[in-house]
Amino acid sequence: MIRPSSKESLNYDNNSQKVYPQPIDMNQNMGSMIGRIFNNISSLKAAYIQLQEAHTPYDPDKIQTADKLVIDELTSLSELKHTYRERNPKPVAASPQDSRLLSEIQEQQNLLKTYEVMVKKFQSQIQNRDTEITHLQQQTDEAKHRKTKLEKKLKQRGLLNKESEESDEEESYFSVELTPSLFTSTADNAYQSIHEFSKPLINMMKAAGWDLDAAANAIEPDVVYTRRAHKKYAFESYICQRIFSGFHQENFSIDAANATVSNEAFFHQFLAVRAMDPLDVLSQNPDSVFGKFCRSKYLLLVHPKMEGSFFGNMDQRNYVMSGGHPRTPFYQAFLKLAKSIWLLHRLAYSFDPKVRVFQVKKGSEFSEIHMESIVKNIILDENAERPRVDLMVMPGFLIGTSVIQSRVYLSGVKCAD
Repeated sequence: MIRPSSKESLNYDNNSQKVYPQPIDMNQNMGSMIGRIFNNISSLKAAYIQLQEAHTPYDPDKIQTADKLVIDELTSLSELKHTYRERNPKPVAASPQDSRLLSEIQEQQNLLKTYEVMVKKFQSQIQNRDTEITHLQQQTDEAKHRKTKLEKKLKQRGLLNKESEESDEEESYFSVELTPSLFTSTADNAYQSIHEFSKPLINMMKAAGWDLDAAANAIEPDVVYTRRAHKKYAFESYICQRIFSGFHQENFSIDAANATVSNEAFFHQFLAVRAMDPLDVLSQNPDSVFGKFCRSKYLLLVHPKMEGSFFGNMDQRNYVMSGGHPRTPFYQAFLKLAKSIWLLHRLAYSFDPKVRVFQVKKGSEFSEIHMESIVKNIILDENAERPRVDLMVMPGFLIGTSVIQSRVYLSGVKCAD
């Protein structure tokens, strides 16, 4: 008589014939598989946490290592799943204990699918981040290339001295990138220069005995000022209207026979003038395009009667008209204004498409999208009609689809104390 081995038990039919061998330690093997599944799930969780931590801060090497661990654990779980299906193609819950084991297996399979989805999501994020890094690297390389070209051209024009060439400071103008934020900050500086120049202009009017109320009314009549001190915005508006005249034209209304200038050339001019004192620029070449701009804007902004009242003669005006640039305090204050507006124009034409300027007419209904109140502490009544524009103090700009709001003085509003 043949005895069954320790690993199998023999079944017999009614004729005492052997039918097939059947494992007697099925539950033991199933329990071992469940234990392995739990171990793999724990390891997968740990790898997943490591993958998350590698993103903050972003560390490509750690991400790659953690990603490999996650894939290894998923591979092990997948092998366990296939092993179970091969051994149990049609699982049957022959007992409550078998049913419990099958339920646990199904739960772990569902968890495995969830982790697979999450890992695919992370892999997609990693791929997008790698693409972003590649794109930023390309931009950096392009910026370095532009910097080299700028240095070469400015050296040829004598605008790059040895000190600038050897400087490694972050504020070096060669590190400036052409971005919308650069234009926004330059526009803010331009308005600040308008505000600053209005101070000596008003002081000169006072010293000459002008009636400032009458002067403000002459600039823009019938404006209802909430406070008398707000009449200063009339003078800022006056400066703005004249200094921005022709801004939408490539030559800025300057009588200069120039061919069409490229975006890159406009940016070169911005960089060169930005780094220098305006008097130094004019000393090097009084009849440059910038020099012609300063002369034309001064003659437009400072009326002959105004200048005669301020100085008692026309000497300074005649000197400017003859091609000179005086070193008087008033003219030097004007040059700071002229430089800031010139830079803004050069920068506007550096973009492709170029930045567009827009104005707001008196009587226009106030819109938070295109306008900003020059007075910050206004109170808007939601139940009343929308306030209307009395003065445009500073124009607005369109950079692609982005808007830099026009600065306006509104009528029909109250100011908080």
